[in-house]
Amino acid sequence: MKRTTLYLVLVVVPLAAPPLRVAARESATIANAKQQIASAVSAAPEDRREQATVLGYDGDGALVELRHGSNEIICIADNPKDERFQVACYHESLEPFMVRGRELRAQGLGSTENMSARHAEADEGRLELPKSPAALYNLGGPLDIYDPETGAVNGGYWVWSIYTPYATEISSGLPTTPQAPGAPWIMRPGTASSHIMIVQPREPKPGSD
Repeated sequence: MKRTTLYLVLVVVPLAAPPLRVAARESATIANAKQQIASAVSAAPEDRREQATVLGYDGDGALVELRHGSNEIICIADNPKDERFQVACYHESLEPFMVRGRELRAQGLGSTENMSARHAEADEGRLELPKSPAALYNLGGPLDIYDPETGAVNGGYWVWSIYTPYATEISSGLPTTPQAPGAPWIMRPGTASSHIMIVQPREPKPGSD
């Protein structure tokens, strides 16, 4: 019997950082490679962290490869220019799609234009997509969940995404909106970036009852 391997991709929905932390972030220096690697791989499953490839930022703020790994996972360190903390890891089959997104963003395309351009290129066969389900792991939150001295991450929220190009609510049987906290649903169905979303439920804020 042929076995199908399911690769998970996490996508985290980051929270807004408090103003005082933003000010501190703006004056902070870029973490060294060891610190960036430690925080970046925190988004990956524990058994994939040690051998994952890690992309991060050099002294000029350019995205570079900090560590070449030996497994199928690629992780990206927190962007020091952002006003929040966010790291992500994904299956290597998503790399062409991710690289193209970074290229278009560098060209000044906004989120909507960027995604539309990649969809068009994929539809025309000019952009390679995963041939089987591929996962993206995202971990994010306020800046204070991250210790820049050690690279340790404590807390935050997860979003797990499983990319299934061109899948629909009909082909998958999934709803297009979450039916309960933490329940899976399909986002952008029928497109090159169709993916299953699983969002970690948020704890209620004090006094929100």
